[in-house]
Amino acid sequence: MKKYTYIVIALATFLFMASCGSEDKKAPVDNTPVIRVKVNQITENGNSPFLSASGKIQASNSANLSTRMMGYVNKVHVNVGDKVRKGQLLVSINNTDLQAKRAQVNASITEATAAFNNAQKDYNRFNNLFAENSASQKEVDDITANFEMAKARLEATKQMKNEISAQFAYSNITAPFSGTITSKNIETGDMANPGVPLISIETPGSFEVMAMVPETEISQIKKDIEVSVLVKAMNTTLKGKVTEVSTSAKNTGGQYLVKIALDKTETNILSGMFVTVQFPVEKQSNTEMVLIPKQALIINGQLSGVYTVSQSNTALLRWLRLGRTFGDQVEVLSGLTANETYIFSAEGKLYNGARVTIK
Repeated sequence: MKKYTYIVIALATFLFMASCGSEDKKAPVDNTPVIRVKVNQITENGNSPFLSASGKIQASNSANLSTRMMGYVNKVHVNVGDKVRKGQLLVSINNTDLQAKRAQVNASITEATAAFNNAQKDYNRFNNLFAENSASQKEVDDITANFEMAKARLEATKQMKNEISAQFAYSNITAPFSGTITSKNIETGDMANPGVPLISIETPGSFEVMAMVPETEISQIKKDIEVSVLVKAMNTTLKGKVTEVSTSAKNTGGQYLVKIALDKTETNILSGMFVTVQFPVEKQSNTEMVLIPKQALIINGQLSGVYTVSQSNTALLRWLRLGRTFGDQVEVLSGLTANETYIFSAEGKLYNGARVTIK
């Protein structure tokens, strides 16, 4: 009987502990603060039935100047914004080694000239002797060969001098045309390397637009058609004409380049400004460009994403595939679609699952 009493007590104790455990396993209350956020609607690139494309303004006449030789920069003679004339010296690169080579070539020319003059005298003398039957054919042949070799050596040294003179042109960078300095990528004492841009120059007043047109629409774009160009930074519309239409997108990621010459304008436009080009043709595709501001992006290494609001009012990080950049906005290729919203700003640090409320 005592044994059964122990069993009953043990069973009661087990049931009591189980009931306590079940109470402890109740879901904890989420006391994390709610973060107030501001959301934006996805921006589409217009709803017009006509084709529009994004582009960038650039000077019609521009150049990036570099050198073919390596050397230290002795002096940079201009600054960004300076107006220069054609042929004006812009950058001087140390050319001590070229001066030494030129001196060697000049000495070689002097030596080759003396040898040529001497060989020419012998050549003329033996030809006269041969005409008088005072020299053999073998002697004339040897003198002729010596004369031709002396002549070839002199010509070779002159060509070497031309080569050195051409290299001197790359040690003194001059303006290829009159214009304005737009960038300077080198300073006095820096090492100039072949092919690396040192100075950029452009002629102000004449501008063109490079626009990117998708493959579904490029067949409609023809040369000489007139277009409207909206300068986003100034909210101004300019007129232009298509001057070039690319027939290959091999190096432009499926987008075709279209060049547009802008009409003369009093508007103070500048190179690098982003524009929207309106073509007078109907769109063949209903696909719209999705744009979001860079400020809303979350960058993690090589990944880019944006926070959205889930159905349970929590922050949800969604990774995106991005395309081209247009000023302070970037194109979304995948990850977000039209009619969706994203978190633009928050009054706290966001993370996946954070409770949010839209203000």
